[in-house]
Amino acid sequence: MKDTQDSMRSFSSIVVDGPDRAPNRSMLRAVGFKDNDFKKPIVGIASTWSMVTPCNMHIDELARQAGVGTDAAGGKSIIFGTITVSDGISMGTPGMRYSLVSREVIADSIETVAGAEGFDAVVAIGGCDKNMPACIMALARLNRPSVFVYGGTILPGIHPGTGHECDIVSVFEAVGKHANGNLDDKGLKTVESCSIPGPGSCGGMYTANTMASAIEALGMSLPHSSGQIAISEEKREDCRKAGAAAIALLKAGITPKDIMTRKAFENAITVSIALGGSTNAVLHLLAMAHSIGVKLELNDFERIGRKVPVLGDLKPSGKYGVSHLCRIGGIQPLMKMLLDEGLLHGECMTVTGKTIAENLKHVKAYSADQDVIRPFSNPIKKDSHLRILYGNLAKEGAVAKISGKEGLTFTGKAIVFESEENALKAILDGRVKKGHVIVIRNEGPRGGPGMREMLSPTSAVMGKGLGKDVALITDGRFSGGSHGFVVGHITPEAATGGLIAVVKNGDPITIDAIKNKITLDLTAAEISKRVKAWKPKKSTVTRGVLAKYAKLVTSASLGAVTDKDL
Repeated sequence: MKDTQDSMRSFSSIVVDGPDRAPNRSMLRAVGFKDNDFKKPIVGIASTWSMVTPCNMHIDELARQAGVGTDAAGGKSIIFGTITVSDGISMGTPGMRYSLVSREVIADSIETVAGAEGFDAVVAIGGCDKNMPACIMALARLNRPSVFVYGGTILPGIHPGTGHECDIVSVFEAVGKHANGNLDDKGLKTVESCSIPGPGSCGGMYTANTMASAIEALGMSLPHSSGQIAISEEKREDCRKAGAAAIALLKAGITPKDIMTRKAFENAITVSIALGGSTNAVLHLLAMAHSIGVKLELNDFERIGRKVPVLGDLKPSGKYGVSHLCRIGGIQPLMKMLLDEGLLHGECMTVTGKTIAENLKHVKAYSADQDVIRPFSNPIKKDSHLRILYGNLAKEGAVAKISGKEGLTFTGKAIVFESEENALKAILDGRVKKGHVIVIRNEGPRGGPGMREMLSPTSAVMGKGLGKDVALITDGRFSGGSHGFVVGHITPEAATGGLIAVVKNGDPITIDAIKNKITLDLTAAEISKRVKAWKPKKSTVTRGVLAKYAKLVTSASLGAVTDKDL
């Protein structure tokens, strides 16, 4: 255990101690340092605040609260910013290509600032899909005492006509209903106008809430951080406690490598499955594990998924929004249930300085009258909804989100599109029919570039009433709000010669979530002929961040990281 103030200043002392560091101190005095601050450990507060999106519009205040907690605990806080982009706003447009790219940019920027400025510890606050795994990736690379804080979930909107709760996915699905003639212009505007009432991340168990829950289970955020409303006093208190926790971790000498172990990642996978979480959890957990040096593979999700049931009746496939989960106590009682069933590793260290089991020791069970989280005796699904599929269409793997409501197998005829926009147009104008397998290709990490999410097409399918009658496969990925018979992350992707590149209209495709297979049902001779004739498309992106990303990015089966074996 570290027990002196100076021993807690391994990085900041290099920056501010001694006569030769007078210029450094002079610069810091201008941003608020006093004489006694130079002997305190410096804690960087990474803020993803932005008015780009409601997910992050309140995080400036949360960052200040984390600074208050840090300073009260004997540290000196420095708040700094990084970027964020909005998936919900860029969805269905070329701008969505920057979404996954932003994960790398954010991780790089937090690592850069903390490394350059000599921070002894870091608190990172994220509130949207990509900046949360990005924060963890940066904290892993730095390996300094660190705490992650989730910005919190949004409150649901209330439809003024029906009184029903609504959210961003309600709007995307309303577009399909409008195209199908089941919703007029006025009705569409009503849904558009009421669904996003204020700050916070999208309100179902979509990617943001999935990743917040996974990070809490990983041990990198304080208990209950993932189960709080964005605008609540509980969330502000969470930030103050996180600042104090960073100082406590410094005193104890606990770093992310002590917390983010392989068993901790298995805990994160387990909780993500139990909640019915987003397919993006696969992509992001692989990337986070890579950043800390833990070997994690697609097959780990399949192995764990065989024994973990889906217990959360949560949107998009289920009944409730995450605000309901917050009201019944968040995920801590769920984690206690999983621990008692032998499905969590209780010995894993957390940012509290205690183990998972110690944190959960006095957690009370959910009340008997709630049905947001089901008991083990009555699960939503007895095993994982996240299916890792292999076959000639996905030799390196693909990720399916199969709740069971849409069935477990699907065989249909391919209808092929070279981009998301073309597919969406065909769905909305009625060219996609029952029995089709929609194939959207050249949307992978390299081919996009950027691996766009297909929320617009999947929502249009649901809005058109085709959720049980068509399937959709892609080398791109899905929003946490997507549901239906969907398979993404197909690898190898089309741009690198994966078999998805040679699929033609009318080809028979079988998806089997029981045998975990996805196959193009053609003869070996026909497949060989097509593969030999295939030629890669020339990229239209040759400069800038998208070009750099396409050059460096790995397969989605490896987490689509950009710093592997450089």
